[in-house]
Amino acid sequence: MKNPIDFAISHARLTLAFLAFLLLAGFVAYTTIPKEAEPDVKVPIVYVQLSQRGISPEDAERLLLRPMETQLKSVANVKEMRSTAFEGGGFVLLEFEAGFDSTKAVQDVRAKVDDAKRDLPKDADQPSVREVNLSLFPVLVVALTGDVPERTLLRIARGAKNAIESIPGVLSADLKGARDEVVEIIAEPMLMKSYGISLDGLIGGVAQSNSLVAAGALEGGTGRFAVKVPALIERPEDILKLPVTASAGASVMLGDVAEVRPTFKDATSITRVNGKPAIAIEVSKRTGSNLIETVDLVKYVVGELQKSWPATVSVTFSQDKSKTIRDMLHELQNSVITAVLLVLVIMMMVCAGHFRVPSAFIPRRTTL
Repeated sequence: MKNPIDFAISHARLTLAFLAFLLLAGFVAYTTIPKEAEPDVKVPIVYVQLSQRGISPEDAERLLLRPMETQLKSVANVKEMRSTAFEGGGFVLLEFEAGFDSTKAVQDVRAKVDDAKRDLPKDADQPSVREVNLSLFPVLVVALTGDVPERTLLRIARGAKNAIESIPGVLSADLKGARDEVVEIIAEPMLMKSYGISLDGLIGGVAQSNSLVAAGALEGGTGRFAVKVPALIERPEDILKLPVTASAGASVMLGDVAEVRPTFKDATSITRVNGKPAIAIEVSKRTGSNLIETVDLVKYVVGELQKSWPATVSVTFSQDKSKTIRDMLHELQNSVITAVLLVLVIMMMVCAGHFRVPSAFIPRRTTL
């Protein structure tokens, strides 16, 4: 039986065809396989975020953290539990044993958090359970800035956010540096006094009017129809028409005793680009999706949207992880091409008879 080297030399065409097939298969796999600079590593950490407006660190420890810790102590496979209190809330961090089931761990933590809710203060915000996942970190940050009103820039950023999240490879697109819109109601004390309206009555009337009331169903010969009384506020002008109080033959509207002014909430985060206020969109990709293709699609979508924006709005891309991967792939391509060319040259020389393989590398059979 011939050894593999003699067989490859004597069947040169078959050898070259097999090598070409391997090159083609490798090229197809290279172009289709997802490319990552940082693999999706499961970090065995789950943390619970607790918050309550205005609470001190001491009260947060006593009212928020201790009831939560009591329930979380019974979670299985917990290696270490740490908690930290600060002004306005605190968090509990759970570190699990290596090789843990992340899905089951998060479910167990959520179940214990639900059990602890009844022991938390009524004014406390909804606790949030989050898993530390490296794939959830942003792969691209899109910053929007320009000499336009803040409300216009916010509208543009929200439209871009919705368009980016519609891309198949995008998991989420979070706005940073954006302030939520609110409506301020500025009451006139003298007018309220003249109508005999208290501040509590004014607040209660506005709260009751901004609700959706189910009025049951109406049955008839053609079928059953649901009836509802919509009273949701959709525009600032609707607030002025809300009834505050009513008497015989007359009613007092909110516009009679107060004025309405659209504004924004206080900023919780600030984003600037070259010293100018901006709104950033942090883009995170889905696990297993191609990072380079996802980033390219995001840039393409933003570029198409920018054509319909005001000329003063500029776009800046930062924290682009695809650049690092492109550099790594470029180095890998150079190394692979060099290796393939060397192999081809050696194979062609061997097949042409210009180069003989040293006998030391040819295995010999020994007859006993």
